[in-house]
This record gives sequence, structure tokens and C-alpha cells, in this order.
Amino acid sequence: IADRREGIGVCGWILTSLSFLLVLITFPISIWVCIKVIREYERAVVFRLGRILSKKAKGPGLILILPCTDTFIKVDLRTITCNIPPQEGNAVTTQVDGVVYYRIHSAVSAVANVTDVHLATFLLAQTTLRNVLGAQSLAQLLAGREEIAHSIQAILDSATEQWGIKVARVEIKDVRIPVAMQRAMAAEAEAAREARAKIVAAEGEMNASKALKQASMVLAESPAGLQLRFLQTLTTLAAENNSTIVFPLPVNMLESFRQKNRGG
Repeated sequence: IADRREGIGVCGWILTSLSFLLVLITFPISIWVCIKVIREYERAVVFRLGRILSKKAKGPGLILILPCTDTFIKVDLRTITCNIPPQEGNAVTTQVDGVVYYRIHSAVSAVANVTDVHLATFLLAQTTLRNVLGAQSLAQLLAGREEIAHSIQAILDSATEQWGIKVARVEIKDVRIPVAMQRAMAAEAEAAREARAKIVAAEGEMNASKALKQASMVLAESPAGLQLRFLQTLTTLAAENNSTIVFPLPVNMLESFRQKNRGG
């Protein structure tokens, strides 16, 4: 903001005095023109002969405006939502959009330091999001959305301080990945799942073979135990309502029956 210590000069004081005299002459009709109402969430930046009247904005409530010499601009202090359109990163082919919540904390700075504070904030948010995305990989983008939002908020808050803007919050709404990359990621995930399934199945087969080996060693030491295990297997097959049961016989027993038939 330009230095206002020089004042409005002698001509300025003369014009201001004439304007005030005009208000007194036309009173009380002029009161309806001079008094303005400023809402609770608004502030008025008053210009007198082209100069900002004070370093602090006026309002809320009633303010006095002199005709012919004073003009004013209303500034809304409520939080404003700014939707950032999808931006493409340089490192990864993704589209990311977000939303910025900001408000004006200094009405004088917002009027005097920038032509259109809302357009400037929108364009700066757009550029900042694109620059931050350019330095992120896909894994960092998907896993660190909150950190990216905080980084964008810090950059915007620092850059818009001289405009009287306070950035309250930045959120990353959506991360869009191209269809071809989605298919590639799905195929990669499916291949990884199949590889893990095969490893688990192989480990299960190995453990089962070790258990069978130990069981065969125990059964080899006790022929009666082997027979009991055989009978238990037959009981299990019969419980499943099977119509056919395979009953194994030793080969040497069949040979003895064959020799007896030949002898007879």
C-alpha cells in the first residue's frame, strides 16, 4: 500500500469541506445518501479523493460517506470455497483436483494490493497444485494426499499473505488414473496375489509331506496301528454314503491263492 502520510493536500481539504457543507445544507435529506449499512460479515474500504481513508476498513454497522468526495468498496470476509480443476502431474500421468478454503482477513490489502483477489487466488492454487504434483511419484501421490494438501496450503498461505488472504484448508478431492494404467495395476496386483497363493500352497504341501513322513515312521513301528488306521479310513468312507469301497489286499496273499488253484 502506498504511503498515505502526505494527506489529501489543500485542495483536498477544500473539497472535503465543501462536501461536508453540502451535507449540512441539505440535511436531513442528505442523510439517506451519506449513511451506508455494512453487514456483520462485510467491511468497507473507504476512498476519499482517491486515497484510502484509514489503514483499517470500516464496519460493520453504519458508516458515513461524504457525497462527491468519498467512494467505498465492500469486501466479504466469509470463507470462500475455490474448486481447483483437474491438474496433470509431470512425473505420473494422473489427474488430481482439489478444493481450497480461504477468507479475507485484511480488506484494505485485498483491495489495494491486487486487482481481483479471488481470481488471483484461484490461479495461484491451480499453478501450485500442478507444481507440487510434478515432484510426486504415483505411490507418494496415493499414500501422501494429506501431506501434499498441507504443503499446498503452506505455499498458498505464504504467497497470499500480502493480499490479505488466509488459507484455512486445502483438500485433495480425487486422484484419477488413466484406464490403461488401471488395467496394468490390476494385472500386477492379480499376479502378486497368485504368486502369494502359490507360495502358501507350496508351504502347505511341504508341511503336509513332513507330517505324513512322521506318521509313516510311527505306523511302521506298529503293524497293529497301521491296521487301525486302515479301519478308520474305511469308517470315514462308509460315513460319506459311498456305494463302492476299495479294499486293498497284499500281493503275496493273492499269489498263494493262485498257487492253490493250480494245484487243485
